[in-house]
Amino acid sequence: MKKLIKLIIGIAAIYVFLYVNNNWLVTTEITHESEKIPQSFDGFRITQITDLHDATFGENQSRLVKKVRATNPDAIFITGDLVDSRRYDLDNSLQAVAQFVEIADVYYVLGNHEVSLNLVDEIYAALTDLGVHVLPNDAVTLERNGERIVALGIEDPLIGQNVDVSIDAARQNVGTDSFTMLLSHRPEQFEAYVEKEMDLVFTGHAHGGQIRLPFIGGILAPGQGFFPSYTAGVFKEQDTTMIISRGLGNSLFPFRIFNLPEIITVQLKSK
Repeated sequence: MKKLIKLIIGIAAIYVFLYVNNNWLVTTEITHESEKIPQSFDGFRITQITDLHDATFGENQSRLVKKVRATNPDAIFITGDLVDSRRYDLDNSLQAVAQFVEIADVYYVLGNHEVSLNLVDEIYAALTDLGVHVLPNDAVTLERNGERIVALGIEDPLIGQNVDVSIDAARQNVGTDSFTMLLSHRPEQFEAYVEKEMDLVFTGHAHGGQIRLPFIGGILAPGQGFFPSYTAGVFKEQDTTMIISRGLGNSLFPFRIFNLPEIITVQLKSK
């Protein structure tokens, strides 16, 4: 009887551990300071959502939306894998997006899972109908009090285009002097972002390494393999800063371990 009770307690403990690791949403606050950020954008807040993979956080995505609303964003960046190619449920993910657009302007770029589905046009159309700014190798200029910053978005390279070419295409109609933010799914392309002199880059894709160990970090990431270099946090090289969100959902491996689902909020600060 005692062995049975211990077994039940052990199973319950594992269940609670896995549930918390995969459902407890956390928000990471980052301040990014630059001389290129205009005074009008001092304090501008950007909340990043990535790698939802059709996951559900509360009825009608209520817990996720509540967390995003609490960040008080001026803009929301969605950096790919909104859906999952193995359990495609666009309507489930759109429940969250439909509420995001009521909070702030929303900007979106593809992930590899959208490309794998071969439903890019359908997904773009659904998001555009909701009022999302879709950025397929395109750019938008954000303006405040006559001052400007630029947001570029590139499609995932799985679509068949080199990252360098995508960035060049995205910024062909915007100036190069403005503070430039890049929305891109893949962190492993960091050197390309540095070479193209992006100021601030938002990425995901790595899922935080899926399983994270103390002093080691993430164990495995798509596109990087075991013990990847880029799984989470802030990376700087020359004048480029890249932010990697651990994201929200799962794909091949069904569980996150020591790797809570993450929302990132970046506050811009002018020097």
